[in-house]
Amino acid sequence: MQAVLAIAIGVLTASGVYLLLRPRTFQVIIGLTLLSYAVNMFIFSMGRLKVDSEPVLIQGINATLANTADPMPQALVLTAIVIGFAMTALFLVIMLASRGLHGTDHVDGEDGPDGEDDER
Repeated sequence: MQAVLAIAIGVLTASGVYLLLRPRTFQVIIGLTLLSYAVNMFIFSMGRLKVDSEPVLIQGINATLANTADPMPQALVLTAIVIGFAMTALFLVIMLASRGLHGTDHVDGEDGPDGEDDER
């Protein structure tokens, strides 16, 4: 299970960094979103991957982290998801406003070589 999670975090991080380096604004926004997903998975995995443990306290079971799931990483990830959604919405509005003002969606505000849009 840990290997699958590590590979998933690595793929999300690599894809996010690749998209961050692209010239178009929408690709940069998607790259930031993928990086935030990778960070959320990493934070969630820091709470120990434990199968068949109780998520809440049950009477008759000792209230230790050995017997229950750690709620702190879950709360952090939930908060990060909400903040990430709000930031993505803000970035999309800024991208649309920038495209309306400048007529291009390149990060540096310039078209490709010879004045043509880069279709990559």
